[in-house]
Amino acid sequence: MNALGKHLLLELKDCDPSTLDDTELLRDALLSAAREVGATIVGESFHRFQPHGISGVVIIAESHLCIHTWPEHKYAAVDIFTCGDEFNPEDAASLVIQRLGAHDPWLMEVKRGIFGYGR
Repeated sequence: MNALGKHLLLELKDCDPSTLDDTELLRDALLSAAREVGATIVGESFHRFQPHGISGVVIIAESHLCIHTWPEHKYAAVDIFTCGDEFNPEDAASLVIQRLGAHDPWLMEVKRGIFGYGR
């Protein structure tokens, strides 16, 4: 099945709460993952909520990597969306999972931009 892009949805449970509430660590994790797989970084934005939790996005020419954390639940939701075949998004997912120390991660793949299949 041909698609314009691949969207990975990661459910990261049992992460270290202090990791999930560290803006610089999360920024570095997403930027490093993007760099290591050969993505072209074009921008980034991160916001820390009070009393805890962070949302962030790394915009890449191929699409984006984003994260939303709930340290109080030891949980992070991560999306990695890529268009084209410049790199393997599963490699970026593995790097993020390792950096966040997630136990029992769950990954779902969604094909995006599928044409010719009814309306």
